[in-house]
Order: sequence, then C-alpha cells, then structure tokens
Amino acid sequence: MYRYDEFDAQFVAQRVAQFRDQVARRLSGELTEEQFKLHRLMNGVYLQLHAYMLRVAIPYGVLSSRQLRKLAHIARRYDKGFGHFTTRQNIQYNWPALADCPDILDELASVEMHAIQTSGNCIRNVTADQFAGAAADEVADPRPYAEILRQWSSLHPEYSFLPRKFKIAVTGAPKDRAAIQVHDIGYHVIKNNRGEIGFAVYVGGGQGRTPMVALKIRDFLPEAELLAYTDAIVRVYNLEGRRDNKYKARIKILVHEKGAEAMRTAVEAEFAKVRERNLTLPDADIQAIQSYFALPNLPGKPVHAEAVEARRAKDAAFDRFVAVNVTPHKVAGYGVVTISLKPIGGIPGDATAEQMDLVADLAERHSHDEIRVSHEQNLVLPHVAFEDLPAVYDALAAADLATANAGLVTDIIACPGLDYCALATARSIPVAQRISERFGDSPRAQDIGDLKIKISGCINACGHHHVGHIGILGLERKGEETYQITLGGTADETCSLGTLTGPGFSSEDVVDAVETVVNTYLGVRRDRSEDFLSTFRRVGMAPFKQALYEKNEGAGI
Repeated sequence: MYRYDEFDAQFVAQRVAQFRDQVARRLSGELTEEQFKLHRLMNGVYLQLHAYMLRVAIPYGVLSSRQLRKLAHIARRYDKGFGHFTTRQNIQYNWPALADCPDILDELASVEMHAIQTSGNCIRNVTADQFAGAAADEVADPRPYAEILRQWSSLHPEYSFLPRKFKIAVTGAPKDRAAIQVHDIGYHVIKNNRGEIGFAVYVGGGQGRTPMVALKIRDFLPEAELLAYTDAIVRVYNLEGRRDNKYKARIKILVHEKGAEAMRTAVEAEFAKVRERNLTLPDADIQAIQSYFALPNLPGKPVHAEAVEARRAKDAAFDRFVAVNVTPHKVAGYGVVTISLKPIGGIPGDATAEQMDLVADLAERHSHDEIRVSHEQNLVLPHVAFEDLPAVYDALAAADLATANAGLVTDIIACPGLDYCALATARSIPVAQRISERFGDSPRAQDIGDLKIKISGCINACGHHHVGHIGILGLERKGEETYQITLGGTADETCSLGTLTGPGFSSEDVVDAVETVVNTYLGVRRDRSEDFLSTFRRVGMAPFKQALYEKNEGAGI
C-alpha cells in the first residue's frame, strides 16, 4: 500500500489550510456561494439537495484498517453515523456541516487521505480492479500504475480546468472488473509476445446522457510510456474538447466527432511531441512504486481446511457465502472475500460506523491490514486464509454484513437519487430496496445466477444503468416518477450498452416489470449454466418485450 512521503504530507496539509481559509471567508460572507463553488468542488464538497456532501478519495479503492477506522470516526462525529461507498471507489458523507469540513480534511490528512479532485473538471480518482494484487487470473497488479497516474495528475497545472471531468481506470486481468471501456481512458495491463508488460489503450468511453463504449486506439503501449501517452491523450482533449456546451464537452464526444482513426492519429502525433520532453518512466521509479504493493507474506495454508468443509456441510448459509462471496486467490489456501453492502432491503453502498470498525478489525486480524472498495459498492478483504473463513463469516453475520449475493440479483448498484441528489429526477434507493425484498436471499436468487441490476435516478447515470444486465433509469414525466428499463448491458471485457425495452414503467409497476424480465429469462435459458447476459445475447429482445408489453398492455407509460 502506498505511503505518503514528506512531499505528499506537506502538499495535503497546505491544501487543508488553504481550504480552511476559503470556508471561513464563505461563512463570513466575504465569498458568495458562486465564488466559493470552484474552491469547494476542488476539495470534494458538493451542495446537495438537503445539505453539503463531502466525497473522500480512496485511490484505486485501497484502504488500511487505520484509514477505515478514521472514516468510521468521521461518520460518527461529523455525520449521521454512516457513509456511502460509491461507484468511483470513494466514500461520501451526506450530512457534514460546512464549518466542519476543514476539520474533517485535517483528520483525513492524519491517515494519509484527502478529498482533492473528487469533483471539478479535472482528472478524478483513478480506479482499479478491487481484486488487484490478489486475483488468481491477474497478469499484473494494476495498482502501481494507478498510483503513478494519481501522483502525476494531482493538481496538474495543465489539467485542473479541463472541458469536463475526466476518469481513468486500470485493470490487470483478462476479466475486466474495473469497467475500463466506460471510462475516458481505460488501461488494460497485458503482456506482449516477448513477455513485456504494457497496456491496451481505450479512449472515449462514458455513460451519462450520451453513453459510449471506448475505442481501442493502441494494442500495446510499453510500460515506460504510460505517462507520456496519457499526457498526449489529455492534451488532445484539452485543446480540442468542446467548451461551448457542457453536454458535449466529454472526450467521448470528441472521439465520436473526429472518428477513431483521426483520434488515433492526433494522439500519436502529440505522443511524439511529448516523448521529446522526456516523460518516459524510468524502470527504477516503476519498481519503487511497485514495492509499495508487494504481496504480503502469506504463509502456506491448507487448500481444503477440514473445519471449513465440515462447517459448509452442516451450515447452508455459510456454504452459500463461501460459494458466492469468496473468489480464488493467487496463493493456494487463501481467498478474496467480498463483503456485501447490499443486505436484503438495505440501501446499496451504505455502511454504518460500527460496520466500518468491524471490517477494519477483520482486515487487521485476517487480511493483512488491507480492505478494498469495489466500484460495485461493496467492500473486499483480499487476503483471507480459508481456515479463517468461519471466524470472518460469523463476525460479518453478527453485523448484517454476510449477505451471500455478490454478483446476484440483489447485489444492486444504485445512485443516491432524489433522496439526496439535486440533479436527480427520480428515486433510486427505494426501487433498489423493493427489488431486493422481492427476490430476497433465497434459493430462487441463487438459481437466477449472475445478474447485475443497476439503477440511476437521472440521465447522468451515476448508477451505471447503461451497463447493467438490467438497467433502470428514473425520470420525471408530468410530475410522476417513471422508470425506463434497458437489457443486455455489461461493463466487463465484452462491454456493451443496454437496449431500451420500450416505454417506461411507473414506480408502482417497475418492480413487477423487473420480475417479468427475470421470469422470461428463466423460461428461455437453455439450462442453469446459461446466465442472463448470454441468454439475452442469444435470444434478443423479442421475448422480453413481448412479456413486458404485449401481455401487460397499459403497464408501460
């Protein structure tokens, strides 16, 4: 895990002091809200529907126990006792007082954390695979490259005022768990035929009102050229991106308007200029950063612990948890444990201060002091010995954190929606809760299998509905909340955008509509081994549309 050096500590401390002065001037009336807006956004402070909101950066989703305990403390002291983990691997506090924000940032700085560039038209928090460094299928750990990008982009003088926000994601396994193809830049760590590490480069992905899947503009970028090529891409965007219309200011619009070949040509031309400025990464610097992310010393453990197998045989709930929420580790005898923040009927992504403290304790005892935040709004213990699984499970179960639904129908992504967000046009959280309650934690949910439902409360798509197997978009129509449904989206290595089923559904009818979609899938799949996405791609929209509309005329709006 990366540790602050003297520069990092001084840099963050200076920003806290600067923001403290800006907040004091706002509270005294010296600054108007409009004058203050840019300052607060560059420090992660939003003005939401009911109060200010503070978004804290968690670079590439990695936390220590000490840091998670500090987040719990902040939730308890400065908020309403909980935090909300987001699809950008960050945490949000929805109720801080503006006067307290400098003190919160000061407390964050004490554990090497901050809120810089979690908002504004800049390069946002760089995200990565939540299983990075532990996954059995990994080619290379993407976190060192995410850290290099974080250091380079933090308050970059040329890129602090881009046409719009800019998001980068890095993944290091054939299975894309970081959704890189719906980012402004996506880097896929690969090896060429000589065994050299490099990157496949994707540009121009994004969601929102104009969703697009990124285009691959480089099959292989040498490892040492990471910053130079990133600089070239962002320079082309900064110089050519639209500034006359914020809805057309993202790089995806530039890529669409220029075309893939013209964009590739422009980036490569800029890349040639950047290389002359000697932005090539020295191998010693790469190795120095990689040393921070070395795999912990994991002593040999039994692959099949007898006590664990005996517990699985007699405890169905524990058996489901191991089968669903534990992923293979690259070291035999260990597993990667996903802690679901989606209890049945709960608010997706929320965790109480007490739950955060518990997870910190478990990480310290059983996961070599590491926690990860996933873009699917869950927490992860990346290095758990199989023989420790019963103890971990029992502690999680006592805190309502042992729901065995990772990747299943109730593992729902949802934005805060109209309950918190000033931009939202409909509620997301209640819909997610009702869907969760409808399907429950039952054999039926297990039988449905891999099925990702994602819900957004407006066209900004913070709930990633465009890439949900079932996507739900809440809109306001004639004073009523209505929900459009899309099918067939996915954010993985086979990335695709969902297709609209047809007219939207009322708040009363949307959960029934989701159940109709699920029942249709169960009726047309070949067998239990064919998941929802595979089935949809095989049979197309027709059977789902028929079930939703022809048999339920009048349900749609």
